[in-house]
Amino acid sequence: MLLMASTLPFPTLSILPHKAHCKSTPKLHPLPHISSRLNVVSKDPPILLDQSCNVLKNASLSLTSITLPFLLEQKDVALAVEGEFGILEGRTFALIHPIVMASLFLYTLWAGYLGWQWRRVRTIQNEINELKKQVKPTPVTPEEVPPPSEIELKIQQLTEERKELLKGSYKDRHYNAGSILLGFGVLEAVGGGLNTWIRTGKLFPGPHLFGGAAIAVLWALSAALVPSMQRGSETARSLHIALNTLNVLLFVSQLPTGFDILLKVFEFTNWP
Repeated sequence: MLLMASTLPFPTLSILPHKAHCKSTPKLHPLPHISSRLNVVSKDPPILLDQSCNVLKNASLSLTSITLPFLLEQKDVALAVEGEFGILEGRTFALIHPIVMASLFLYTLWAGYLGWQWRRVRTIQNEINELKKQVKPTPVTPEEVPPPSEIELKIQQLTEERKELLKGSYKDRHYNAGSILLGFGVLEAVGGGLNTWIRTGKLFPGPHLFGGAAIAVLWALSAALVPSMQRGSETARSLHIALNTLNVLLFVSQLPTGFDILLKVFEFTNWP
């Protein structure tokens, strides 16, 4: 900042003395030297008023160069909005984030559906096992075959339902959907903040920024529970469901704030 101040055209500042002020002295008189009062012969030439004026002028320039940065108004400087990044500062690149995140929100709901169906495959087998314990053996004669009881009919129904669910391969599809969400979600969460910096030169702390960061963290935590879930931990499965439920709620809260930012993108950016 001192280098900046030292290169400014100081003669244009009203606070600096002009040469006219020094020349306006009607008559120049030598200043009495201290040696004259002490009766000491001095070899130094007497200092004239115009010389003292130059000294004061040089001192004022030095002081101004030091204090000028503190007197000038400080403003936020947007370093990345002068065209250095080309198309990355335009509207086309800015629209990538809202389009991708809106798609990921819908994909999150689809991944949740796949996960719920896979959970149904596991829980339906538990229901079948519990119902089998309630079936009471009845004597069967060759002449008479008793009709199936209500419990047995329920077991048959659940067994057929489980067979159909297994055909859907929900376990693998849910795993693949979660991997896509984790990869593209974290990538675009970081990309959205980077795009904001490219367009404006800074980030804007607020609900949208903090909510997006929380969603990315929840994706990572949810994925970290997968090994424990594969080993059969019900605690990990319950925590996995809770984290993803919170993730969906946060995603919903991002929609109105993201729409407001989208309007500002159309207001302050141009194509492409």
